[in-house]
Amino acid sequence: MSATTAQHSDQPGRIMSGEMAEQPAVLRRILDQGAPRIREVAERIAARNPRFVLLTARGTSDNAALYTKYLLEILLGKPCGLTSMSTTTAYGAQPDLTDVLVITISQSGGSPDLVASTEAARAAGAITLAVTNNADSPLAAVSEFHIDVLAGPEKALPATKTYTAELLALYLFVEGLRGGDGAAAKVLPDLAQQILDRQDEVRQLAARYRFAERMVLTSRGYGYPTAKEAALKLMETSYIPALSYSGADLLHGPLAMVDNISPVIAIVTEGKGGQALQPVLERLRGRGADLVVIGSASEVERASAGFALPTDGVAEEVQPILEILPLQMLAYEVTIARGQDPDAPRALAKVTETR
Repeated sequence: MSATTAQHSDQPGRIMSGEMAEQPAVLRRILDQGAPRIREVAERIAARNPRFVLLTARGTSDNAALYTKYLLEILLGKPCGLTSMSTTTAYGAQPDLTDVLVITISQSGGSPDLVASTEAARAAGAITLAVTNNADSPLAAVSEFHIDVLAGPEKALPATKTYTAELLALYLFVEGLRGGDGAAAKVLPDLAQQILDRQDEVRQLAARYRFAERMVLTSRGYGYPTAKEAALKLMETSYIPALSYSGADLLHGPLAMVDNISPVIAIVTEGKGGQALQPVLERLRGRGADLVVIGSASEVERASAGFALPTDGVAEEVQPILEILPLQMLAYEVTIARGQDPDAPRALAKVTETR
């Protein structure tokens, strides 16, 4: 994601490339400018003492919602679930959401089902919070509270900077709910820049896997949303079928499809999630899998290939903000190597208006 790449308007992928490169600056902006507002919203909601939390999202934002579910359950011990919007938008269900916090996450804040389900939640007694990249969106307008992720305009169809912005904003929000200071996030902008500066390493990985017919991605704990988001990025840009599984679920059947041809990408978070993934990695090695590891240098050394992350001493709960970066770059580089344009995947629109 060099400046040269961003300057050539006729070059495929230049928009996605430029937006990936903005991510360290976006993370700094959230920490410097967004954090006070996020803390204010968190304190006001914490004073309402919600009894549990429901998360509503689609696509990339759904993976940010899953990350938030881990944060809320692990750091706050708060019961939390992912909603099925069709229960209200299609079936007209009317749940009792009194004293329930409903968080709706959307980059554009414009999808009709997100707006409708949030309106229904508020009418049902919920505390509603919208997390968007558009403070003037319909979703922000119908929600009681709003957090702007401050990513700036995102023009490439694959979401990159808005995803990491959502993760950081939601981490700071959960920290605010529990009275934390979010200090673990301060290292992220510099570390993100270090990762993005290693594009040549990712390009080598892309050359290795440009002809892959299928990919499997797996992780556990905080890394699982990263596996799901990386799979989405690979599918929407390169059109390679990419299947994502929790490591535990991978052992319950899907392991049978693993062979020594299709790569398996494992996101090995340093911490309890990575420890829980170890038996899965051993089974994959035992099957002769072409194992790609995104994680610590020691884990990468035991794999067929990989990308070592600078996460030593970084809190486990913020590592996903770094883990996704080389995988965004991999999706970009594989797509370019296959002669396609990651800025404009076929059949997709920037705002998906589901109902």
